[in-house]
Amino acid sequence: MGIPRAERLVNLVLCLLSTRQYLTAERIRGIVPGYSDAASDEAFYRTFERDKAELRDLGIPLETGRNSAFDGTDGYRIARRDYELGDIALESDEAAAVALASRLWEAPELGTAARGALHKLRAAGIDVDDAAPAPVEPKVRADEPAFSPLLAAVREGRPVTFDYRRPATSSSMSRTVEPWGVVSWCGRWYVVGHDRDRRAPRCFRLSRIIGEVRAFGVRGQVSCPEDVDLMDLVTGFESTPPPATRVRLWVARGRAQGVRRDAEVLAERELGGIAGEELRLELSYPESATGWLAGYGPDVVVLEPETLRKAVREAHLATLETLREEGHR
Repeated sequence: MGIPRAERLVNLVLCLLSTRQYLTAERIRGIVPGYSDAASDEAFYRTFERDKAELRDLGIPLETGRNSAFDGTDGYRIARRDYELGDIALESDEAAAVALASRLWEAPELGTAARGALHKLRAAGIDVDDAAPAPVEPKVRADEPAFSPLLAAVREGRPVTFDYRRPATSSSMSRTVEPWGVVSWCGRWYVVGHDRDRRAPRCFRLSRIIGEVRAFGVRGQVSCPEDVDLMDLVTGFESTPPPATRVRLWVARGRAQGVRRDAEVLAERELGGIAGEELRLELSYPESATGWLAGYGPDVVVLEPETLRKAVREAHLATLETLREEGHR
């Protein structure tokens, strides 16, 4: 069965976006699905010329050129700097919609298809731009497991219960909330609503929600009051930083200067036979430092608090699992 024209055009755009080189028509014919089934060379060139004209009519900046002075045939590519959109400012509800969509873009089945396409390009000897493999990349992320069920509860107008970890502690307590909305502020996600336990409006950071979010009751029983500004509630909630949390770390000698810059050296200490120092660091939001500390790999080990130590360890295990999966492909 032949590939539809629209799909062929999308394949062509993705191919030309994923290379820094100019690709000749013949190379494109062998790479892009939809061209190889042309009945003859003449039929292929007619189809390819129509596709080029249509892309230009759509405003896609199709460049023509040669990779070197020794090339005898023109090639084609699409420059990302001319194709991609600039930064877009999103309202909180728009950002939530984009973040929800990004979860679909990152789904395993879509990732497999994208990797397969790039493998074909590499096999053909094409220099693939790995820095930005997709033409659209959302700036808003929603990795917290609580994001989707909370957003669904807001749309359905149903109350929820969840376990919430208190700031700067490892203890948690159950909360029952009538959710009014999910808001992004300063790179963090919050659910805003009426806390039935406190009998007052409250904000809860999604990264502190533990385990499953459970919605209950009939649809439509919860709605956001018209006079409530969700963003004002969040900024008011976070306007005063919480008390700083003391974080104790082991750092290998002479390594992780970014951590040492704001830390106090407590003592010299060996860990696993490796020389280093024990440091103390004051952090207002220790959970937000997980990625930063995990990025130093074995050069930095969190000793306490326990919640941060576990979060960094889980980040290392997730990275190791990703590397294993890449090694099996």
